[in-house]
Amino acid sequence: MSSRVLLKKLFQTPSEFIDKEVTIKGWVRSVRKSKKFSFIVLNDGTDQDSMQIIADAGIENYEALSSMLTGTSVSITGKIVESQGKGQSIEMQAITGEVIGEVDESYPLQKKGTSLEHLRDIAHLRARTNLFGAVFRVRHALAQATHQFFSDRGFYYLNSPIITAVDGEGAGEMFNVSTLNAKDLPKTDKGEIDYSKDYFGKDVSLCVTGQLEAECHALGLGAVYTFGPTFRSENSNTKRHLAEFWMIEPEVAFADLEDVADLAADYIKFMIDYAMKNCSKELAFLHSMPFTDVDKTHGDVLKSVRDSEFKKITYTEAIDILNACGEKFEFSTEWGNELQTEHEKYLTDKHFKSPVIVTDYPKDCKAFYMKLNEDGKTVRAMDVLVPGIGELIGGSQREESLEKLEKRMDEMNMEKDGYWWYLELRKFGSVPHSGFGLGFERAIMYITGMSNIRDVIAFPRTPGNCDF
Repeated sequence: MSSRVLLKKLFQTPSEFIDKEVTIKGWVRSVRKSKKFSFIVLNDGTDQDSMQIIADAGIENYEALSSMLTGTSVSITGKIVESQGKGQSIEMQAITGEVIGEVDESYPLQKKGTSLEHLRDIAHLRARTNLFGAVFRVRHALAQATHQFFSDRGFYYLNSPIITAVDGEGAGEMFNVSTLNAKDLPKTDKGEIDYSKDYFGKDVSLCVTGQLEAECHALGLGAVYTFGPTFRSENSNTKRHLAEFWMIEPEVAFADLEDVADLAADYIKFMIDYAMKNCSKELAFLHSMPFTDVDKTHGDVLKSVRDSEFKKITYTEAIDILNACGEKFEFSTEWGNELQTEHEKYLTDKHFKSPVIVTDYPKDCKAFYMKLNEDGKTVRAMDVLVPGIGELIGGSQREESLEKLEKRMDEMNMEKDGYWWYLELRKFGSVPHSGFGLGFERAIMYITGMSNIRDVIAFPRTPGNCDF
């Protein structure tokens, strides 16, 4: 029997296989049976396109092959020929086949449409659909693009911890990690939980960021990036929030805010370009779906972002633009308030009609580690805004002065003891350094056009949902 050939290989170089006998293996999408022949549509997950197979009634195992239900796994050997039908360059004339795994009539993925909500309930099977096959091949491509982008620029990949004893963002929305018996917790003399009896001897949580650890390594290796899972216990059920998600966080020594703003713009452009070159069929399919957040011109929007110069303005300039535009916004545009999505989309979609990098935010809007400007009111922070969704990347120049960092932590009533190692970075050869964070799922949503973050991660973790 011929060795297996992946559909991706067949469709990439079809001329190599014309009139050759090959074996393909995958899952049945549909079977149309008649007395003399049957049409079998098979997909193996490696390509957006499926293979149409013509099985004549005289071939071995015809009855079994022609009676397969959707979802059956099968191996079919046949000859590749030029297709006479529309929408496909090649097809297979079956010679023989073998059913590998049968399904019964309860298989929930049929040819008729299925809602995204229902597919989340059967997330163990949704990778077999055209839609989610496309999403996760794009996700893979964007992960490869990330590693290539940073590696080519001399960054080192850092696997930052998942368990931590400090709150990297200061927001307090963290999952505790403990081996203590919840039904019989040890207590101190003050009646508080005695974490000295716990596994790590202290109160620890799942990380919300790998940034602080990345700063340590950037101040030794020069430039690093993290790419791993992060966790936030924010009780939110919106389309843009997950309790477990993936973050990419580069950190660069001897770099200021302008340096990492340019890096962020280049990274976004690189990801879009990589996806367009490596997942063109997937993007065309996804952008045509009626339930995404985009229309069929989204590909043009992405191309425009890829080819655009990113405008740069300060937060104060952004507030002035918003207050002068005459638009009625739901949220206040008073100086000192956070920019909301509606404000960001106005700047990108209506005012500039291009991506925008907003810098120098009020210090009260941002985290403790951001470098204070000379005005004492703003910090060297940035948000990268893109048409259609608003913020995609957030970053800053970090405060390299020990005195100023400790003062800011005191202002925010932060307990400094647990950050002793982070503070020591400012004592031992401190340098200007900067970085940013990109929520990987947000980027996938933007490039694919998917409207719900639950649909761009394999098994979403949200409040009340941890089934898989």
